[in-house]
Amino acid sequence: MTENNQYTTTKVAAKDFTSGWMIAFILAGIGFSLPILYLGSEIALGVGLKDALIAYGISTLILSILCIGTTLIGNRSRLSTYMILRFPFGEQGAKIINSIIGLSLLGWFSVALELLAQAIQETAIEVIGITFPIWSIVLITSIFITVTTIYGIRSIEKLANIAVPILSVFLFYATYKALGQTTFTINLWDYQPTERTMSLFDATSVLVGSSILVPVLMADFSRFIYNDKQSLIAVLGIVIGTPVVLVISAITALKTGEVDIIQIMKSLDLVLPAFILLFVSTWVTNATNLYSAVLTFSTIQTSWHFRTMCLVTSILGTILALFQFSEHLFAFLDVLGVFAPSISSIYLLDFFWLKRQQYDLAKIPSWGINGLISWGLSSIIALLTYFEVFQITHAHFIDSFLLAGILYFLLELLPFEKIYKA
Repeated sequence: MTENNQYTTTKVAAKDFTSGWMIAFILAGIGFSLPILYLGSEIALGVGLKDALIAYGISTLILSILCIGTTLIGNRSRLSTYMILRFPFGEQGAKIINSIIGLSLLGWFSVALELLAQAIQETAIEVIGITFPIWSIVLITSIFITVTTIYGIRSIEKLANIAVPILSVFLFYATYKALGQTTFTINLWDYQPTERTMSLFDATSVLVGSSILVPVLMADFSRFIYNDKQSLIAVLGIVIGTPVVLVISAITALKTGEVDIIQIMKSLDLVLPAFILLFVSTWVTNATNLYSAVLTFSTIQTSWHFRTMCLVTSILGTILALFQFSEHLFAFLDVLGVFAPSISSIYLLDFFWLKRQQYDLAKIPSWGINGLISWGLSSIIALLTYFEVFQITHAHFIDSFLLAGILYFLLELLPFEKIYKA
C-alpha cells in the first residue's frame, strides 16, 4: 500500500490484502507497552492473583466478543472505521463520535509518554547515576515520537516486528527468574492485599476501558485481511496476547511487590535489557497512538495538513503528560467504558441488522439522528450508573452497550424518523 493510498474513504483493493496472522501479531504487540504492564501489576497487587485472573478473563472475553463482530464488519465492508461510523451516525454525526475517539487516543498518548519518561528517568539513575527532570524527558521523547510519526512510522513498525517477539521471550524469562528467586517466598495463589485498593468489578471495568477502543477501531485492521476465517484468526491477538502480558505482569509484581516495571526488573537484575525492549515497544505503540489520533482528528478538521495536525495533537498530548495525566488513568479508563461500548453496539446492529451486511456509499445521511440519540442517551444513563445514582446491571460498560443497542433498535423499528422530518 502506498503512502497516498490509505483507503480513507474507499474500499481496500485486493492487491493490498494481508493475512490474519499479521494483524494478530500487531494486536498482540499493543499489550507489550508500559501502560498495559502497569495495569496488570496494579490490579494484581490491588485485588490478589485469584481475582486478578478472573478480571483478566472476563475483560478478555468481553473484548474478544466485540472484536469478533467488528472485525467481520471491517472485513466484509472493506471500509475504515471512519467510513463505517458515517452510516449509523451520518457524515456530520460521525465527526462527533470521532472527536470522542480522538480525545481517547490523545489520552493514551499522554499516559504512555509520561510512563516512558518515568522509565527513562529511573533507568538513567540506575545505570549512570544521573537524575534528569521528568519534564525535560517528556519534551524530548515527545519530539522524537512526533518526528517518528511524521516521517518514520513504516520503519518503526518493522522494528516492532522484531522487538515484540524478543520482548515476549524476555518477559517469559523474567517471570521464570522471578519465580525462581528464593528471597521471594510469597504464595502467589493465596496472596491477598493488606488493604484492597479496588474491587473485582473495578478491576474488570478498568481492563475493559483500557482496550475498548480496539473493537471500535478493529475495522481499520480487518479491512485488509483476506477473508472471514483470517479475520477471526486476527482476534487471537487479543484473546491470547493481552491476557499473557497481564498474567506475566501480575506474577512479577506479586513476587517483587512493585508496580513499576523498571523497579521489578531492578530486583531481577535486568534493568538495562528490559528498558531497551520496553522503550522500543512503547515508542512504537505511542507513535501508533499519535498516528491514529491524527487521522481521527483529520476527519473533523479536514483543511489541516497531516503534519500540522500531528504537531498540534502532539503538543496537546505533551501538555497532558506534563500535567501528570497518568494520575487520572483509572478514571479515564472508566469514562471510556461509558462512552465507547455504545459506539460498537450501534454500528454492530446497524451493519448486521439494518444494512443486512451491505453498505451503499451513495446512501450516507448527513446526520444519523437515531444513532446519535441512542449513543447520547445510553452514555448519559451509563454515566449515571457509573456514579451510582442508580444501577441496572451493576456494570456501566454493559449498561452502555445494551442500552445503546436497545434504543437504536427501537428508534429504527418505530416510525420516529417521520417526527424528525415533520
